Amino acid sequence: MFLQFLFIASAFLTLACTIAVLVTKNLMHSCVFLLGTLIGVAGLYATLGADFVAVTQIMVYMGGVVILMLFAVMLTGGKDFVSRAQTLLGLPATMGNKWTYGLGLLVGVVFLLTNVKLLSNIITTLPTAEINNDFPSTVSRLGHLLVKDHVLAFEISSVLLLGALVGAAIIARPRKHN
Repeated sequence: MFLQFLFIASAFLTLACTIAVLVTKNLMHSCVFLLGTLIGVAGLYATLGADFVAVTQIMVYMGGVVILMLFAVMLTGGKDFVSRAQTLLGLPATMGNKWTYGLGLLVGVVFLLTNVKLLSNIITTLPTAEINNDFPSTVSRLGHLLVKDHVLAFEISSVLLLGALVGAAIIARPRKHN
C-alpha cells in the first residue's frame, strides 16, 4: 500500500511539474518546478527499489537545480519579481497562492515518503540480510559490477575525469601579462 501511494504521488508530481516547466514563462518558477520534477523522479526510483539511483538523484540533480536557481538569479540581475498589482496597490510580496501551497505540500509529501522508503531499507535490514522487498537493493550489485566486471571502464572514466579536472585548472589559472 505504501509503495503504491508513493508511486502514484511521485508520478503525479513528476507529470504536473514537467508540464508546469513547459508552460511557465518565469525562469525562477521553471527552476522550482524542475526541482519538483526531480523529486518525483527520485520517488519513482525509490518505488522500483533503485536506492542508489534515488539517492544520487536527490544529491546530485537536486543540488544542481539549487545551483541553477542561484545562477539564474545572478545572470538575470537578481530583480525582485513583483507583480504590477503589488506595486500599484502597495501590497507586500506574497509568499504564494493556493496552487503553490498545494504543489509545495505535494512536493513535501513525496520527498518525505521517498526518504522514509530509502531509510526503511537501511534501518530494517541487517548487512547480511537481503532486503525484504519485491526488488532487491541495487547498491551491492552496482558495486560488484563496477569493481569486478567493469573495472577497466571504471578506471578509464576516472582517468578521463582527472584529465578534465587538470584541463579546467589549466584554463582557469591566471595569465601573466607582459
